[in-house]
Amino acid sequence: MIKMKLHGTYNIYYAILGMRNPMNSWHLMDSSKPDEAGNCTLGEKDLNLAQRLTLAGNEHGKFLRFITVCFDLTAPLYWWKEFDTYKFAEKNSTSTMHKLTSRELAPHDFSFDTLTDYRNDQIRHLNDLIKAYKSREGDSEEDNAYRKAIFRELVQDLPSAFLQKRTVITNYAELRNIYFQRRNHKLDEWIEFCAWIKETLPYAEELICLEKKE
Repeated sequence: MIKMKLHGTYNIYYAILGMRNPMNSWHLMDSSKPDEAGNCTLGEKDLNLAQRLTLAGNEHGKFLRFITVCFDLTAPLYWWKEFDTYKFAEKNSTSTMHKLTSRELAPHDFSFDTLTDYRNDQIRHLNDLIKAYKSREGDSEEDNAYRKAIFRELVQDLPSAFLQKRTVITNYAELRNIYFQRRNHKLDEWIEFCAWIKETLPYAEELICLEKKE
């Protein structure tokens, strides 16, 4: 299970403007200037040059790094472990350290394919630990040691299917890397994420998912 919510795509026009700096060819720009929301329509000449540079490799398609994207992404911990191999992305996540014990956990907090008796027992066990943690709210050394031990057990027993929400800021160049490396991945979450990139982001098919024609 994975959920994405796009907040915005920024700087497409100015990335194209900078793309033309090496040849001083700004006079050939035929894209519309951005509106108040930052949206613009790429002209035929600009898109043609952008695609040629993109296919020429990272050093030529570096303008893609200027196109930034911000979105919320909710995914299981086992998926985030793989996403974290991409060090480019700035991520700000919900906190297990501060909020894991704030409420009882429910099936919708996890990316379980099926809710079996075993899974229900797991959730009940975690909620028992949360109750035990909350039962000792004093400030004594003994209370603090008890809560620390319970919290450690809670984190150790938390399934990797636990869903975590993060706000991510990245760019088109890195999303292009992800798309071609992960679009046929064995995890369904990667396939869903790559499909979201292609179907949601402006000019994704023309720039992020662009492939050389045989």
